[in-house]
Amino acid sequence: MNSNRTHVLAKILTRCVAIAFVAAATAFALRGRSALAEHRPVAAPAQSQDQEIPASQTIQPEDLAKELTGNAKPIVVCVAPHFLYQGAHIPGALFHGPGSIPDGLKDLRQWAQGTPRDASIVIYCGCCPLTRCPNVRPALHALTEMGFSHVKVLWLQKDFHTDWIEKGYPVEKGL
Repeated sequence: MNSNRTHVLAKILTRCVAIAFVAAATAFALRGRSALAEHRPVAAPAQSQDQEIPASQTIQPEDLAKELTGNAKPIVVCVAPHFLYQGAHIPGALFHGPGSIPDGLKDLRQWAQGTPRDASIVIYCGCCPLTRCPNVRPALHALTEMGFSHVKVLWLQKDFHTDWIEKGYPVEKGL
């Protein structure tokens, strides 16, 4: 009887932990959405959200991680929401705001004015799968429209946490 009661209590506790995890994850996701809700997304004129980014304009996480240890490091720019950048980002990555909001694109363009057009730049977001990301395409379009010829997008199949952090690639937190 006592082991049966322990088994039932263990099942209840497991369900409570699962519910708490889902609630916490939902609250975290909604906090990010509410922070962005006040801004209207901007679609990139030359690329729709569904249009694929050519493979020639992408870089795989393992390749970027190798480049970051070399002498000719690219400029890495995070175009994700600020709370994601603060949580963890690629070491040395610059933050210029989400590419889906006017202020983010304005900040990116202002920074880019003083950057050589032949600079090697890698942009990334990581809020969701790259195929659905609202931030990368507008940022990519803005930089290519300004004449940058060596811009790549970090290919994050699922998200930054899964495809970069969990793979053990280097990160910085805060800022």
